[in-house]
Parts: sequence; C-alpha cells; structure tokens
Amino acid sequence: MTDVRELIDGLQNGTISVDEVPQEMLLSVGAEMLLGESAGPDELLARLSPLQRDVLGLQALLVEGDLANAVVLSEELLARSRTSDERDFECEVRLRMERALLAVDGPEQAGLELRWCSERLKAIAPGSGLHGIALLNQAAWHALNGEVMMALAVHADITRESGHPAEIRGLSRLEVGRMLTALDDLDHAMRHMWTARAIFLAAEMDAEAVVASLEWLDLALEEVNDEAPRMLSRIENAQPRPVPGSSWIPAHSADIIEVVEQVLPLLTADVSGSERNDLGLILDASQILQRNGWREALAEKSDSIQDERLLEVLQS
Repeated sequence: MTDVRELIDGLQNGTISVDEVPQEMLLSVGAEMLLGESAGPDELLARLSPLQRDVLGLQALLVEGDLANAVVLSEELLARSRTSDERDFECEVRLRMERALLAVDGPEQAGLELRWCSERLKAIAPGSGLHGIALLNQAAWHALNGEVMMALAVHADITRESGHPAEIRGLSRLEVGRMLTALDDLDHAMRHMWTARAIFLAAEMDAEAVVASLEWLDLALEEVNDEAPRMLSRIENAQPRPVPGSSWIPAHSADIIEVVEQVLPLLTADVSGSERNDLGLILDASQILQRNGWREALAEKSDSIQDERLLEVLQS
C-alpha cells in the first residue's frame, strides 16, 4: 500500500497500525494529516524526525501566507537536510521544490530546480504522489513560460503504468485538456477532460469531478450531434499524433445528459453566489437538448439564486 489516501483510510478504520506505515511514506501521511486536515493518530507524527516536523512547519507557514519567514526557514532547513546528522533526500526535494515555486533564486533557476526535483524523485520514489506533484509543478512552469510542448511532454510521463496516484493522473489529464483547448485542439481536449472526470469519479473526488465535468460541458455544448461517437468510443479509438493540431468532433447528447444528471444535484445543493456560470451551463444544456426538467430544477431554487443574469433567464 503506497497511496497516502489509502494509508490515511487504513489508519482511521484500524486496518493498519502506525508501525505498518512505510518509513518513506511518513512525511507524506503527516503532511496530509496536518495540512490536509485528515484525522489520524498522533503516534504517527511522533515517528517523524525533527527535520521532518520542521518541514511540515514550513508548509504550514506557506499555507498561512507567511512567505517572508517561510523563505528564511526554508534556507535553514535545506542546509540541515544536507548535513551528515540529518541527511534526508525527501526533505531536500520538498524544500527545493517549495523554494523553486517561490522563485527564491529567480525564475530561470526555478525551472532548473523543478526539473531536478522531478528527476531526483524519479530515481528515489518513482510513481509516488510527491513525484507526481513534482511533474505537475514542472509542467506548470513550462506552460507559464509559453513552453506548451514541453509541458505536454512532462504530462506524458504521468500515467497509470508509471504508478502515479489517481488524483495526480486526474489533475494531469485536466491540465492537458486545458492546454489543448487553448491550442484549439478541442476533440483531444474533450477526451482528456472526460478521462480526468472518470478518474476523479472512480477516486470519489467529487469536487474535482464537477470541475472536469463542467469544463467538458462548456466545450460539448458548442455542437451536439447524435450521430457523433460517444466519448468512450472516442477515447478507445484515439490514435497517437506527433503534435497537437486544430480538431473538433461534436458531442453526443447522451454524454451531455450523463454529465448534467451527475452534477446537477451537487450544483443545486447551494445556488448562492453572484456569478454562477456553472448553473448557466446547465440552463444552456437544458435549452439545447430541450430538457425542461433541468431548467425546472433551477427554477425551484429561484428564491436562493443570487446571480441576477441567471434569474433573468429563469423568469423570461
């Protein structure tokens, strides 16, 4: 068992003991307990080294937005992680990654550091959650610097076969879908978003699944044709290409119905907010597919809806 979420669940339901948590997973599990607010036994934190506990303290500073003190502390902890007394490769990687994300040594050096982190983790912890995070960060750096093809190449290393956790693979596919959308490669963008959605649903990551579903739906509503292939067929019959290019295939109404039926109960649980573009997409789908039940489900919540544009459409 190497997935942090599985380890946390096992600790909570008593199927594994604190002593059964692998040494190399202690820091990741401790971070999830303290920063992800996941309940877990305090005895696990006692197994952390002083350096590991201080690294978690640094991450807490970052969460609180105390960047000035975080930068100072990170330099001290990085030096400690390289000493003979406290040598810790994982802590060093985490610290160098955090400093790169803060661009402590400048944007160009940040890119080199993120690449070092990815390559180091590929050697010492391939397929781990931390390795996946390093790859996501490296890809994001390339994308922010206009190096989209490099970013896509990094994402290509995040696969099920490589052992990366579901949440990493889902986030990767979603980001690839967004980049392909920007390149007008919409057919392939929709396939990646649909894959992200499926991964998130299987992992019971409801919030992330809703995000992927809505971004897919936004593209799908551009054109609906019931003679178009279903998404599963499009994914199964996809062929590799040397480079991305402009592409488009209409959406099948059955896929749109599947998505809307899945997200509608979650979206209507709370309809507050002055800008609810997500609910607007549901209205658009209702009109395009002539599914009045979706519109009626929103109309029943009119008293709680705060988006003026949405109310205007519902009342028209």
